[in-house]
Amino acid sequence: MLFYILKLIVLLPLIASLAWGSLKLAQKMQARIGGAQGGSKAVRIIETTMLSPTLKLAVIEFHGREILVSASRQGLTRLAEAPAREVRP
Repeated sequence: MLFYILKLIVLLPLIASLAWGSLKLAQKMQARIGGAQGGSKAVRIIETTMLSPTLKLAVIEFHGREILVSASRQGLTRLAEAPAREVRP
């Protein structure tokens, strides 16, 4: 019984530190890959709204246009399109 408790005391912090380290490594890799694109993205999500658990509305900016799409389990559907609004500080 003492052997199992000793193993638990030794292995539990080891497993927790491995999980924490892998999360930190994943964050670094994601930042490195995301930063390699130069910072200018062609597609940007402006706003999202949940209408139901299976349906979401999203406004997406793409090459100077704002596109309203609905996202559901069946896929994406374009609902409307308009010129992009200017952002005022």
